[in-house]
Amino acid sequence: MQLSKTIALLTCFIGKLPWYFDYFVYSCKYNPSIDFYIITDDSNYTRKVPDNVKLIHKTLNEVSLLATEKLGFSINISCGYKLCDFKPAYGVIFSDLLTRYDFWGHCDIDIIFGNIRDFITDELLNDYELISVRHDWLSGCFLLYKNSQKLNTLFLHSKDYKKVFSTDKHYCFDETNFAHDAFTEGKPYYEIETEIESMMHVVKKMEAVNYINPFFDFFIIEGTPGKLKWEDGRMCYRNKYEILFYHLIYFKKRYHPKTNNVNIPDSFAISPTKIYHQTKSKIITNEF
Repeated sequence: MQLSKTIALLTCFIGKLPWYFDYFVYSCKYNPSIDFYIITDDSNYTRKVPDNVKLIHKTLNEVSLLATEKLGFSINISCGYKLCDFKPAYGVIFSDLLTRYDFWGHCDIDIIFGNIRDFITDELLNDYELISVRHDWLSGCFLLYKNSQKLNTLFLHSKDYKKVFSTDKHYCFDETNFAHDAFTEGKPYYEIETEIESMMHVVKKMEAVNYINPFFDFFIIEGTPGKLKWEDGRMCYRNKYEILFYHLIYFKKRYHPKTNNVNIPDSFAISPTKIYHQTKSKIITNEF
């Protein structure tokens, strides 16, 4: 399949890269048409990464200085978790990395990808400017923006962006300012009162005046459902449903491997509490 749209995915992670980063990187390898930029201060990670994964070593202070330069006012990011609030501005902050891409996105590393292009098709990218992989609110763990001035500066339409970027408090700005349930219930954005105007408020507000054309659909699995199988770059649930990725947001709290020194096979199963490395012929996902 000939792909015409180019995509870069960015993530910032401060601290020692966790055990699941190896699974993230391994699944990136099976998506060679997409470039992944990992900005991290972990200089002790020495494993070889695929050609489409770029490790960029920056301290939190260096990221703050770059953000100050690109955004035009003083930024002092106090902890790695606060970087979540800056995700909508990555298209500006890291613009030097993105010049040759049609779309850029932010993603987390507690993800095991399936085949991204099965879901993020050229047809979808031609029709929409912003793509969320949840149906109800902006998916901060994976969100795509068209690489344009309009979308890269969309965060400026929040009346509170300077407050968000100038304080240490984490506001969940990239998603809903913690109003996830209200958006899931289908309440209109103008009825959802929050401390700051989040990106979800901005997107719905700008969609209402036909300024942007966003896409929302549910392509992922979270929680700890089990019955997941990854094989040769594809992630399936119950041997029936292919998914874009599994988000380990809860699973990583339940599973703690004894060692990180593992060779990841080309097929493995994920139960509610464990990852099983087995040969393809032995994986029976109904057991999990």
